[in-house]
Amino acid sequence: MPELPDVEAFRRVLDACGTGHRVVRVEVADAGVLRDVSTARLRRGLEGRRFRAAERRGKWLLGRTDGPTVLFHFGMTGRLVPADAGAPRERWDRVAFRLDDGRELRFRDQRKLRGIWLAPTDEDAERVIGDQGPDALAVGDADFARRLAGRRGGLKGALLDQSVVAGLGNLLSDEILWQARLHPAARADRLTDAERRRLVGATHHVLADAVPAGHVPADTDGLTGHRRDRDGTCPRCGGPLAHGRIAGRSTVWCPHCQPDPRA
Repeated sequence: MPELPDVEAFRRVLDACGTGHRVVRVEVADAGVLRDVSTARLRRGLEGRRFRAAERRGKWLLGRTDGPTVLFHFGMTGRLVPADAGAPRERWDRVAFRLDDGRELRFRDQRKLRGIWLAPTDEDAERVIGDQGPDALAVGDADFARRLAGRRGGLKGALLDQSVVAGLGNLLSDEILWQARLHPAARADRLTDAERRRLVGATHHVLADAVPAGHVPADTDGLTGHRRDRDGTCPRCGGPLAHGRIAGRSTVWCPHCQPDPRA
């Protein structure tokens, strides 16, 4: 699933290909990805407009123009792909934004779980995004720790809650908790000061690796590269990894490195 690092990579694509360029045509191959906007209104709103600098807010990508803002949420399978206008379309290319330099930006999405919104004003864009905490890449240490301390329930649920901090998803949360040596079901409001500092530090460390890569790295030094192996072992201690559902999501952790405080 696209998380903060992936969406930041899509922001760079939109910035590099779109900023300063005019949208000459919007082609909608599948209106099933349009949310609260018709094909006709999307075309009226964007054709003839120039993209300004793109903005990311957590998992949201905002394509600012000299008129309305087009908002992208990538769900589980969405991507933003640059292409030459004459290049063949892929099966899952749902919407194409043709630019004045002969290139296209294509919204590609197999499962269509989220999609594309159009916001006439900044206030409308904020309403689309909804209640969202500070971006995980920009939140300060003290603010992050305070938000965790005020959140009842398990740690993984707190990290996934976009109103606590925005941009973290399933892979990032598991990697952060493994690096911080904290069990995903540990109570967020019962962490010690030292545990909160470890969690905040691990978040910064994981994002520092993931954002330049444009995805959560699946290297041998972290948990992510071992999560698909049902018989996988912890890359830190060599013990067997545990698999289960926590906070409603498939979760991987090391019972030795991340002991359950409830036990």
